[in-house]
Amino acid sequence: MTNAITIEHVNKVYDGKVTALKDVSFNVEEGEVFGLVGPDGAGKSTLFNILTTLLLPDSGKISLLGMDVINEYKSVRQIIGYLPGVFSLYPDLSVEENLQFFAVMYKSSIEENMELIRPIWKQISPFSDRKAGKLSGGMKQKLALCCALIHCPKILFLDEPTTGVDPVSRKEFWDILKSIRTQGITVVVSTPYMDEATRCDRIAMIQEGQILGINTPSAFIRDFQGKLYTFRSENIFSLLNIMEQCPLRCNYYPYGEHCHIAFYDDVATALPQFEQFLQEQGQSHGEIIAIDPSVEDCFIEIVQMRNALNQTQP
Repeated sequence: MTNAITIEHVNKVYDGKVTALKDVSFNVEEGEVFGLVGPDGAGKSTLFNILTTLLLPDSGKISLLGMDVINEYKSVRQIIGYLPGVFSLYPDLSVEENLQFFAVMYKSSIEENMELIRPIWKQISPFSDRKAGKLSGGMKQKLALCCALIHCPKILFLDEPTTGVDPVSRKEFWDILKSIRTQGITVVVSTPYMDEATRCDRIAMIQEGQILGINTPSAFIRDFQGKLYTFRSENIFSLLNIMEQCPLRCNYYPYGEHCHIAFYDDVATALPQFEQFLQEQGQSHGEIIAIDPSVEDCFIEIVQMRNALNQTQP
């Protein structure tokens, strides 16, 4: 397939000391829903600002549908839609006035691309006369998405579009993205929510400005190296403190009221040794149950393994 986006060795440092992006390289195929997954401060928004021509990289090269984002930025802006991480529409204009404004700005019209935005517009049209600033969080995002799509872009960038949105609206938003991809639009979405990664064709995991890996969500889960278990602890903070003394090769971390632990030795031997360790440490716990890893478990494993490797290197 043809690449919609090509990113080659992109670097960005703020104030000469804060590294936001370090040697970032990957491709996004046309028509793909591509996810950029990582915690706050990982570099997602910096990369999006560069991809959407709002920020210059210190080095590296990026092309969108063959156009260089630096030298051909005016042409690039005509083929992209962008929904930033913060609400950026005009709060004092009504829903319809905001949509009209962006249509005119892109030399388009609401009628011309109504078929593309119709599934979203049906949900917000009852509030067409309401000021945008008075909408709920979910409705604001749906309006912003309509405005980003009103000129029928070739590539759509969504920077953490569901942050601060209720769970029902999050699901609705992703259902809308599923319908958008049928129009042949390439979608690049960043998110701190690991569960949303499973809705993407491929994901790039990013941490501290570096790409940790790129693959399909199912491939990341398939390649999980440990044997994962979960159990409930009566005192999770005490448990985490004593886990530093655990003699087994394992990764462990809190997961809500539970603890997830991945063993890297033979489980038939490691599991009874672990239960004995908990007993010796006076740690009461629930049943230790084997589970399948999630994308979040995969991300944590990759990060912890990379940190362990860095600690062993001089």
